[in-house]
Amino acid sequence: MEKTAASGACLCGSITFTMQFPSKWVAHCHCSRCQRAHGAAFVTWVGVDAAQVAIADEHNKLRWHISSTGGERGFCCECGSSLFFRSGDWPGELHIARALFADPIDREPRMHGYYDTHVPWVSVVDELPRKPDQASQA
Repeated sequence: MEKTAASGACLCGSITFTMQFPSKWVAHCHCSRCQRAHGAAFVTWVGVDAAQVAIADEHNKLRWHISSTGGERGFCCECGSSLFFRSGDWPGELHIARALFADPIDREPRMHGYYDTHVPWVSVVDELPRKPDQASQA
């Protein structure tokens, strides 16, 4: 039987989510905002129509940081996990950090977005396309 959804959670488990397939895309984002928000060289996002995601937040731990550029980053105020991203640049989409999924998802990453701002201290050795702009085209 083929899976039709994948679930995941923040580090402490206060916030859980289930994403119905299909996802729209999966890509590695090297933008400087993702680097700072995640404390990492890049973050891998899963793009999906927001209506396909059910978020459970029984203890009201999900918070949204609104940036000066209008993007919003969802995080758990209990454990600090960076969970979600949404923006008017991708209306109706929710981006979910790939590493939070406990289950397999329906596709692998297909590109590196915003590669023009990648960090020099990590070597990317895959053959995926490296684009200097938006990752939503993956």
